[in-house]
Amino acid sequence: MRPARPHPRPAAVLAALGSALLLTLATAAAAPAAPDDAVRSAAQPVAPPAADTPVAVNGQLKVCGTSLCNEHGHPVQLRGMSSHGTQWYAQCLTGGSLDALAKDWKADVLRVSTYVQEGGYETDPRRFTELASSLIEQATERGMYVIVDWHMLDPGDPMVNLDNARAFFTDIARRHQGKNNVLYEIANEPSHVSWSRVKDYAERIIPVIRGIDADAPVLVGTRGWSSLGVSDGSDESEVVADPVDAPNIMYTFHFYAASHGDAYLSALSRAAGRIPVFVTEFGTQNSAGEGPDDFAQSARYLDLMAAKKISWVNWNFSDDHRSGAVFAPGTCAAGGPWTGTSSLKPAGVWVRDRMRTPDDFPTH
Repeated sequence: MRPARPHPRPAAVLAALGSALLLTLATAAAAPAAPDDAVRSAAQPVAPPAADTPVAVNGQLKVCGTSLCNEHGHPVQLRGMSSHGTQWYAQCLTGGSLDALAKDWKADVLRVSTYVQEGGYETDPRRFTELASSLIEQATERGMYVIVDWHMLDPGDPMVNLDNARAFFTDIARRHQGKNNVLYEIANEPSHVSWSRVKDYAERIIPVIRGIDADAPVLVGTRGWSSLGVSDGSDESEVVADPVDAPNIMYTFHFYAASHGDAYLSALSRAAGRIPVFVTEFGTQNSAGEGPDDFAQSARYLDLMAAKKISWVNWNFSDDHRSGAVFAPGTCAAGGPWTGTSSLKPAGVWVRDRMRTPDDFPTH
């Protein structure tokens, strides 16, 4: 989510902070151009992944009950990383860094964050569609799942970007029709809108994807910056009472451990027993993705998600100066090192260690 400013976080004070950061960090939009291997044509043939990769083991995912299940019908937990906004940090997504993510970090999933505003998709739809498509191909080659993240952020009403969303998802779904490793996150963090408004948007966009790709799971953002409504004084009960009218979907939840305490943790725990939930973004810092890491609270969340097999994605796989970006500043421009921990911030060391623990992917 973040910069050229962090996205507005659920806490009211951080919404004000986001406005200040927009001014402070406007120069970040001039980040270096993406290297050739980050934007190569999606038309290139894709090599089959190795037999022991997450996709090879699990195949086409589907929602079963409140769980994400593999092709064998068994609940699975995916763990991985989100890119930063590709308009700023595509240079951090190279062949070497993605190899490290797949093999050294042992990630199951890459979330490709295509911002809509803030210098993103709306400025050059073709460029950002090509970039997202290329990254989908590269994740596929490495046997990872990939979340196509429509990173609408400001404005927080997803309906504002409805036409752009239709165009983007139509193009991406057509290009990658037939792949068994793609999940679609259709609205990153709705804010300042009702759940009924978000639901209406979802029920307009999901058929666009389903008309082309009938099998891919779709991830639906929840209100209050994907807090299941907690940041707006509500909770998961509004989604439980009025679910999206579509099969094979999950609802997203985002948390930042230093800002989101027991009320958020409890909502996630309750929701996981009532609706399918996927944590498509979390950080060990505050809700602006910066400041000190709260590893103790983060561990409480990750332990809960492990016990309930809630899939998660950490924010973010870049060298932004904030503590939530896993690489030290300058790592991407230098071309690494990508493996090991020498170039990682404390949050990167911590999340890599949690990600590298063996997966439990039951196949029979």
